[in-house]
Formats: sequence, C-alpha cells, structure tokens
Amino acid sequence: MARLGTGIGWRPEIADVVEGMPGIEWVEAVSENLCPGHLPDSLLRLRERGVTVVPHGVSLGLGGAERPDAGRLAALAERAQVLGSPLVTEHIAFVRAGGALTASPPLEAGHLLPVPRTRDALDVLCENVRIAQDALPVPLAVENIAALVAWPDEELTEGQFLYELADRTGVRLLIDVANLHTNHVNLGSDPAEALAELPLEALAYVHVAGGFERDGVWHDSHAHPVARPVLDILTDLASRVAPPGVLLERDENFPDGDELSGEVEAIRTAVAKGRAGSPAAVTGGAAPRISGAGPGSRSASRSGSGSVGDAVRQRLGLAQAALLSALVAGTPVPEGFDRVRVGVQARALAGKRADVVGKVAPELPVILGTRYRPAFLAYAQGSPMTGGYRRDALDFAAQVLRTAPGDEDPAVRRALREWWLDRSGPVPRSGRPGARLARATRRVLLRR
Repeated sequence: MARLGTGIGWRPEIADVVEGMPGIEWVEAVSENLCPGHLPDSLLRLRERGVTVVPHGVSLGLGGAERPDAGRLAALAERAQVLGSPLVTEHIAFVRAGGALTASPPLEAGHLLPVPRTRDALDVLCENVRIAQDALPVPLAVENIAALVAWPDEELTEGQFLYELADRTGVRLLIDVANLHTNHVNLGSDPAEALAELPLEALAYVHVAGGFERDGVWHDSHAHPVARPVLDILTDLASRVAPPGVLLERDENFPDGDELSGEVEAIRTAVAKGRAGSPAAVTGGAAPRISGAGPGSRSASRSGSGSVGDAVRQRLGLAQAALLSALVAGTPVPEGFDRVRVGVQARALAGKRADVVGKVAPELPVILGTRYRPAFLAYAQGSPMTGGYRRDALDFAAQVLRTAPGDEDPAVRRALREWWLDRSGPVPRSGRPGARLARATRRVLLRR
C-alpha cells in the first residue's frame, strides 16, 4: 500500500476548510454518512485533485458475538469501490448485542464498546475479520478503541491482543494514539508497553484526536484540542516505525481553519521528532507489507483457524448482552465490573444518543427548546435503542406526546405531533391543499 501522508477527517461542517488546507494528502470519511450515488461535491473535488479518500466504518461490530452482517459489509465494499480507496477501516468493538443468539431482546449501543481481551473473544473476532476480508475488495484495517469500562478476568494485554489478531488474520492495524492515552488514564494501561507489543509492520495508519479529563476519567470527545500526552505517544510510535499515514480526527466544536491547520502541523512536528530520535528509522514511500495484506487473503502464520463454534459465540453474546443491558436498559451491573464506571459509561451513551438524534432530527431541539435534552435523557433511561437513530427520534417524539404534562404549550405539542406524523408513515404526508383540509377536518371531527 502506498504511503498516505498527513490527513484530516472529512466532515460536512469543515468541508470548505479541508479543501483549502495546505499539505493535506488524504482524508477519511465516515462510511455510514456517505451515499455512493450522491457523494458530496467536496469529496468529488478532492478526488479529482488526487486526494485519497478512505471510508471509515463505525457500525459493523466486528467484536460482537454475531457474524458480520452481509448488508453492512456490502455497503462498506461499495463505498470503497466508488471512492477508489486503497483500504477500508473499522473498529475492534461491539455495537449491538442480544437477539436470536442469546434469546434476548436486541439492543443497540449507538457507540463503540470494548471487547473482552479473552481467548474466546479473540477467536470470534478473528473469524469475523476473516469474513469481512473475504467480502471487501481492498485490505481492511481495524482500530483500537477508547474505553471507560474494563472487563473482568481478561487474559491478554491490549498489545498482545492486537498482535495475535494481526498475526492470525493478516489484518492491518489502525492505531489511535488518543485511545491509548484514554486507556492509560481510565484503565491504567501503559501506552509504551502496548506499542512495544504491537506488530508495527502491520500498521496502516494512525489516528490523533482530542479529549478532556473530568473527575479522573478521560473522555475521548473528538471535540477538543489534541493534548500534549497524545502527541508524546505519537512521537514514541514514530520513533519505532515510520507511520504510513497520520490523520487528525475532529467531530464536534470545530475551530477555525487556522486552529485546525495548527493541530495538523503539531502532528507533523511530533512525527518528525520521533523519526529524528529513531535509532533505526524506517524510510521510503511505501508501507511495510505483512503476510495476508491483500483483500480476502490470510496470514500463513495464524493459529486456531478453525470455525468458531456457536457455544463460544453464545458465551460471548451473553456477556456482551448483560453489559449492554446494564448500560442502556438499567439492569443490574454484571459481577466483576466497576459499578461507578458503568454508570459513567451509561450517562455518556445517553448523552451521545441525545446529540446524534439532535443531528439526525434537528427539528426536535428546535421544537422542544431547552426541554429537549433533559426530556431525551429521561426517555433514554428506560428506552434502549433497537432500530437506529431515526427510529430512536420517532420513538422519543411519540413518548413525549404520550407523557406531556397537561400544561404543555399547545403550539409545541401541535408542532411535535405534526413532525411525528410527517415521518412515521411509509411515505411523507401530502402537502396539497386538499389533503391538508382533509386532515384538519378529520381532527375537528375526532375532537367531538
């Protein structure tokens, strides 16, 4: 794979800034936010200039107990083909649990949750990665995630877990140095130890992002400046291997172009510092190749290549469903978990749901005003997400309409009801005058 260089996460809010930013050699776009037949003009212009675009998936759930969904894989493959991407990326995480495998209600996290670093979970992850590799037209790279919660009775360190994953599947690694810092603060893991254990020859590229610390917990927000400890980890990594690519992620609270350019330059400086101090610099334009780097291929050195039995997947599924249910449905915290941390994670998940629903359905915060967030958080406590954020927005609006107090502003209730009716049917309601008159007449008759 050719060298990527220095890049930035493409987001619609900063599309113009990214296009005009000097020295940007590639961008990464969230796969689920792209429609292959209607790509944003900004991405098309970047492609015409020769800027590489990499689709970055967030919903596949490769670390989940179920095998990867064929439809999600096909969508990821389609985006890679449309964009002419040299690779695609996803996460080492689970995002849903329950369902037929565990004979329990299906639950969606709406967020990336950590996989237990056990032999069972590793076997399942390896098989899921191989399934994904076979379905994708380009190489796959997988990313380490940030965690607020540690699983009890883990058998491997993060570095060992990633090493075995790459060795057994030939998958490339997307190393997020901000997530290594997050896990250092939250879980006590050592970033230098993790880097020392990684198969750096498998490195595809590196993520760098900002966050903040509150009450001893680091939140990987992607909405704050990159902290010095994160840049220091990047320098350490660059002293061990020349990163084929390094990318700045920013998802919220976008600063002006000069500040973003300054963060990109700080990343370049951190990499250069690491390379200058490296006793054995890996140079050149191409990334090191590893066994099994091509699409659908396998590492010849992997072990345990047999199919994972349903019993192993069921054990993992039950454990993940118990944790996710505690996080999003208020059920008891499974034995061995830190109850305080689970509470922090549960609040973070509910807050993220509120934020994303507010973006997916921007009319709701406008209609409800300052009531939106507290009302949504109250709804989230007893209403786990089961069908994605658009379904979540409709269910939330329906609950508000059912439970609104008697002194609710009639105009607010009317606006919310109209919003819900326009979106809850199979097709939008007609806006023709005759249809509007019929709806108004029906409402009058129903009141009698």
